[in-house]
Amino acid sequence: MLQERVSGVLLHPTSLPGPHGVGDLGVDAYRFVDFLSRTRQRLWQVLPLGPTGRGHSPYSCQSAFAGNPLMISLERLREDGLLTGTEVEEVDRSNPFRANFSWAYWYKGSRLRLAYERFRALPDRSPLKMEHERFCYQHNRWLDPFAQFMALKNRFGDTSWLDWDPEFACPDELGWANTMHAFFDEANYQKFVQFIFFRQWYALKAYANERGIRIVGDIPIYVSLDSADVWGERAIFALNEKGFPKEVGGVPPDYFSQTGQLWGNPVYNWEYLKSTGYHWWIERFRHNLSLADIIRVDHFRGFEAYWSVPYGETTAVNGQWRKGPAEALFFAVEKALGPIPIIAEDLGMITPEVIALRERFAFPGMKIMHFSFEGQNGFNHLFYDHDKNYVIYPGNHDNDTTLSWFLTLPSSDREKLLAYFRCDGRDVVWEMIRFAMASNYNTALFAMQDLLDLGVEARMNLPGTINDKNWMWRFAWSQIDETLMEKLSCMTVLYRRWSAKDGAKSAM
Repeated sequence: MLQERVSGVLLHPTSLPGPHGVGDLGVDAYRFVDFLSRTRQRLWQVLPLGPTGRGHSPYSCQSAFAGNPLMISLERLREDGLLTGTEVEEVDRSNPFRANFSWAYWYKGSRLRLAYERFRALPDRSPLKMEHERFCYQHNRWLDPFAQFMALKNRFGDTSWLDWDPEFACPDELGWANTMHAFFDEANYQKFVQFIFFRQWYALKAYANERGIRIVGDIPIYVSLDSADVWGERAIFALNEKGFPKEVGGVPPDYFSQTGQLWGNPVYNWEYLKSTGYHWWIERFRHNLSLADIIRVDHFRGFEAYWSVPYGETTAVNGQWRKGPAEALFFAVEKALGPIPIIAEDLGMITPEVIALRERFAFPGMKIMHFSFEGQNGFNHLFYDHDKNYVIYPGNHDNDTTLSWFLTLPSSDREKLLAYFRCDGRDVVWEMIRFAMASNYNTALFAMQDLLDLGVEARMNLPGTINDKNWMWRFAWSQIDETLMEKLSCMTVLYRRWSAKDGAKSAM
């Protein structure tokens, strides 16, 4: 699909409308798929789907494999007979344009435990229990340690595993057995929650695929220190004997930041991973390809070389470049899985070696229009680029909305941009959408905020910050009308990103 002319929309499921505090995999997700189909889009890009911690960042998950319980639809559980109508009727009445994670965590958590008790009471040979048993068997490699990890986090008040009692912070064969015995029921509850998440996600993905829409998933290169992966598989990370990182990831100082970015994620022990044939990464790709049809790999340049900072530093200044696995990793992945549909997030400090790695495997790169409007040339270099193997965005989840970006440009740059598009500024966002649609690049993706022509209040994330605004934005169906849908649909057809044969495929 990445070799065809297609377009789509970037929207994380938590940004969907819905009654229970955050967007989920219920009726509004299916309605969004219908919106994509109606407007002739063929891609739905989401952010990482894993369980998030206190900051709610999908790039700081408690597992590289598990799903986010907050995305579970309680209404779907009612349809399954695991909840009653009165148990799902309470509605979050706070700001409909902002996620209410704390309320959703409390409300959905209490209902999931009710559903679990009803599930436990089902006959052992009931269809749902047999489906659950198959799921647990198929996913046991990551599911068992994740369930134990979450059971222990519950026991220790959601603190980091580095602060747990030593016998639990350092799992070994004896410790794992003791953990399973002492926290058996809580671990089983965690498995049930994951079963429900994946059941609902696979159903939604099938609905989208049947309508000719493919899911673009997302893999962050690093995992959170406070995750089941680091807790349970320490050998694959660069840790000391107590489990603390020796070095952490980030990016070096540049034009935008004199101190760089310090992410705090443990870097990988690539020598150990090489000795295993990169098994963990192969399984990670295999798993994510069951969740999505295409995978965007975040910080792709880190596979060629990564900025590694000694643990305990307060900035990224004192880091150094270390070589990554480069093509050896992707050769191993392709040998195991065949060619994989990857979008390489190749933004930032990109060297010829990174470009060569991406081109060696024909992975599409990314073009962000916000970043490209520099100097005297405007967007000309984008328009006349003959390499089609890119994904173009006006802006993505880490950028300001296009409207807000435009309004905060220096006046001289605004004037150049308006002259380039020959517009007066009232429709500049859609002029940039039109430009991306018309471009030579195979794939064009648009943040939902830009399709709705929204300002800074709808920004999804400001990189390098932790605040009460990041990851919170949601839209409402009242913001979408027939005019918008017709405009997007006509533009998609006009610039040959949809054709009659695509409609025939979606009808099959």
